[in-house]
This record gives sequence, C-alpha cells and structure tokens, in this order.
Amino acid sequence: MRRTGIFVYPSRFLLKRAIVKSAHTPVPVTTYLKLVAVALFWGGTFIAGRIVASEIPHMTAAALRFAVASGLLWLLAWKLEGGLPKLTRQQMHATFALGATGIFLYNICFFSALALMPAGRTALFVALNPIVTALALAALFGERLGARRWLGIAIAFAGAAVVITRGDLGSAIRDISQSVGKGELFMLCAVCGWAAYTIIGKHALRGLSPIAATTYASLWGLSLLVCGAVTEWPQFDTSRLTWPVLAAIVYLGAFGTVIGFVWYYEGVKAIGPARTAVFNNLVPVFGITLAALLLGEPILLSMIVGGLLVIAGVSLTNRQ
Repeated sequence: MRRTGIFVYPSRFLLKRAIVKSAHTPVPVTTYLKLVAVALFWGGTFIAGRIVASEIPHMTAAALRFAVASGLLWLLAWKLEGGLPKLTRQQMHATFALGATGIFLYNICFFSALALMPAGRTALFVALNPIVTALALAALFGERLGARRWLGIAIAFAGAAVVITRGDLGSAIRDISQSVGKGELFMLCAVCGWAAYTIIGKHALRGLSPIAATTYASLWGLSLLVCGAVTEWPQFDTSRLTWPVLAAIVYLGAFGTVIGFVWYYEGVKAIGPARTAVFNNLVPVFGITLAALLLGEPILLSMIVGGLLVIAGVSLTNRQ
C-alpha cells in the first residue's frame, strides 16, 4: 500500500483479492471523491513526515506511527473479519518479510530522507515505485516488458534525473555528489524496499485477506522498529513530542495508513485496480502543493518538468 509512507502504492497481491466486476453497476460520485482524498492523504504524509522527522529520532517516529496504525488495523480486522487468522509457517515468513521491507526498511529511509530533503522533492521520488517494481520483476522473475513499457520506464527515469539534478544534468555528470546526497540515497533505498514489499506480496502470500495481511505486516514491522527505537531512547528528549508532532504521528497512522487503505480498496472494488491506480499519479502533485502551502517550500521548474515526465512514464508503463 503501498504504507505508505508505506501505503503510497498498495501491492498487487492485495489488488487481486479486491477485484469485483461491476460493469453494470453505477459508480457513486463519492467513490471518486474518496480516491482523490486518498491521494491527498498520501501526499500529506510527506508533510507530516517532515514535521516528525525534524523533531524526533527516525526509528522512534516510525514505531509511533505504526503503533497507531497497527492498533487501528487490529480493530478493523476484529470488526470486519472477526479477528486475525492463525498463520501457517509460509504465511508467517511472508508477513515477516513484508514487515521487514515495506514497514521497517521503508519507514526508516522515509523519515531519514525527510530529515534531509524538502517534502515535495521527496514525494516525487516515490512516484518511481511502480517503475522499480516492474524492473525488479523482470530481472528476478523473467516478467516480460514490451517496447511500450520500456519506453515508459525510460521516460520515468529521465524525469527522475531531472528532479534529482534540479535540471542541471551536465553538472551531475561532472560531479554526481552535487546532485545525489544522503537524502536522495535514502529515498532510492525506500523505493527499493517498497518494490521488495510488492514482489513478496505478489509471489509469497496465499489465503490471507488484505486486512489480515496488512495487519500482520504492520505488527512485524512495529516489532522490528521498537527493537531499533530502544537504542534511541536514552538520547530522546520527550519535550520534542509537541502537539503538532503528535498530531502528525496520528495523521500518518490513521489517515496516511488505515483510512487510505480502506478507501483505496473500496475504489478497487467499485471501478477495478487499473482505473483506481490512475489516482496514484495525484500523490506527488498533492505532495508538492501541500509542501508549498504548509511548509513554504519552493516549487522548482525542474520539479514540474521532471514530475510530469515521471507521471507520464508510469502511466505508459502501467497501461493495460
């Protein structure tokens, strides 16, 4: 869910389970409004993450986020499905891998990047998630990429290069360190972590509902984050937990994770995964806009041009 934060682009194994044919059923306008709201929520996670990352240690921030999300997901599983099912050994391994990649690794890199980079710039990196996932599937599982998809991948990476180098490709070629710093490397690592989460979900999980799989992954990820956060607590200044920081953490866990997850899959059921996925292209748009409005971040021409290229490449790659 692509969680995210972790749920910026939900994984395909969840999409397959949620498909319901509704060709002859009118789609309520509220369905589309909810999908726009989901993109807004996920775009807002970069602003909330920026606020949190600047005040408290990163693993502690991620652990607090998923303490909120895991609690809400467990309540949702109990209300809608009567609780969580007992896992088989294979499901236990798979959900642990999901928690380790899509929650633990992704969120550490997510908060680390936001401590070093503007929120709007960070949001554009996440738009590469589907592209990196497609390349990984081709490399690891031999999934074929036709000429159209390769063209889309090339366009998306060209757009990413424009964003990363701030439009100065020549200087980047001469000295890559001028354009790619720690923040950019953390976000590229986060994108790889989400690609791993998506692939594991597609190939490893069987017999679990979307809510159960996500809840177990969140609980595993939370356990790993708490283990890491313990090392930060001796130096943690609790006075940093101001009301804006606490509100941002609740937003990340409730709106950026749980409500976004539920409304996204309502959209999948109503209009199908392909049409629903189109709304993901609004996430970086909302991320940049909110960063400018709420944090006063500048909107660079390179961000607009590069972002449009990335969105166009992703759309071309994902076209059915």
